[in-house]
Formats: sequence, structure tokens, C-alpha cells
Amino acid sequence: MVEGNSRRTADFGLSKGREPAPLRDRIYTHIIEAISRGEFPEGGRLPTESELAERLGVSRPTIREALSRLRFDGIIASRRGSGSYVVRRPDTDLTRFAPIESIADIQRCFVFRMWVEAGAAGLAADMRDQRDLDAIASACDAMDRALEVEALGVDEDLSFHNAIAEASRNPFFVTAIRSIGEPIRQCMQLSRSLSMVKSRARRDQVQAEHRAILDAIANQSADQASEAMRRHIANARHRMFEGA
Repeated sequence: MVEGNSRRTADFGLSKGREPAPLRDRIYTHIIEAISRGEFPEGGRLPTESELAERLGVSRPTIREALSRLRFDGIIASRRGSGSYVVRRPDTDLTRFAPIESIADIQRCFVFRMWVEAGAAGLAADMRDQRDLDAIASACDAMDRALEVEALGVDEDLSFHNAIAEASRNPFFVTAIRSIGEPIRQCMQLSRSLSMVKSRARRDQVQAEHRAILDAIANQSADQASEAMRRHIANARHRMFEGA
């Protein structure tokens, strides 16, 4: 990952000493790697479950589970009576900032955030007072300043999301989000590192998503705040597979 002028890689719990990843995760990773290398090109058809099982020396249920996750992540799609096809490849810059074997955990973190933080944002719209709104707006303004000086802005981003959790006035949301603070930080580092090597328009779009969340909370629109947060995190997840 990139933070300030330094570069480090997030391990998402994959550091030395951890037990080997489940077989389904290793198969998922193997297929992601093959897609990234172009072995299975975008738009191309994957081998059948039987062919993959034989090639990788695992059972068809294990292959089926890995393919199901790839479909959920929007990397492949099934065509009835035809098989599975690659629809997205990892961003070509992705492996500069995160090890390929961490992608499964990164995706799971994004999914967790989508559901939990969307709920927190909706409740924040109902429960926030002026002090909460000021804290959220201040963090959003800080991200604007980071954008202007081309800083990564991870701390500012984290402050924005934490301020929204606090505004929910529900300690369970606050505890749940803080309990995975480091994985969330790593997700943000990855997302922002990828955006930094892309166009300014992409970084502006990310900030526009933050502003949409802020506006919905300010307008006390719970449904809009929840949807804006869900869309923002879903977009961050999908941006990992853009620009291939």
C-alpha cells in the first residue's frame, strides 16, 4: 500500500504464521491470477467445472464454490447452457498495492462494510445533531484539501466514516466498525492508491460520492443516506476491477 511517501502491502490477516487459507480461497485466488495473466481473457469462456477440477486436482463442489464467489464479485458471469465467462479483470495496478492472494479477504471486507456502514449512515441521518453533522462535514472538507494537494487522504477518509458511525448514536455500529478498523484502513489505502494512479476525474468521482452521503445525512434522509453509502462502497469494490 501507499501511505504518504512510503509504500507497504496490506496483509489482510495473511501474514506469516497464519494458517493456510481454505482450499476454496486458494482456488479463487488461482483463477483470479489466471484472469490477471490473461490466461482466461476478458470476454472468454472459462473451462467447465469438471475441467477446472481435473486441472487443479480438487473436487467439483470446491470449484463450484470458488466460481460462485467470482460471480458474486462480478468477475465472471454465467450464460445459461454455455458456461462461465470472464467479464472483468483485476486492475493492472492492483498487484502494485496488494498481494493477489489477499483479494478474497479484501472483497469480504468491502461486502461487510457495504451492509454495516449503509445501516450506520441511514441511522445517522435520523439521529445526528449539529455537532455530528459538523464532524462529518469537517472530515469531508479535509478530504477535499487532500484531493487538491494530491495526498492519499486515508486518515481523512477514515475520520469521515467513523464520524458517521458515531452519529448513528448506536454503540453496536460504532464497535462493529472500529473492531475492523485496520482492514477498513487497508481497503481505503488500496482504493485511494489505485485512484492516485488514475485520472483526476476518478478521484473527483470518489469525493462526489462522499458529498452525496453527507448531503443525505444533512437532509435527514435515511433511505438516501443508506443507499449513498452502499453505492459508494460497492463502487470502491468494483473499481478494483477497472482499468485492466
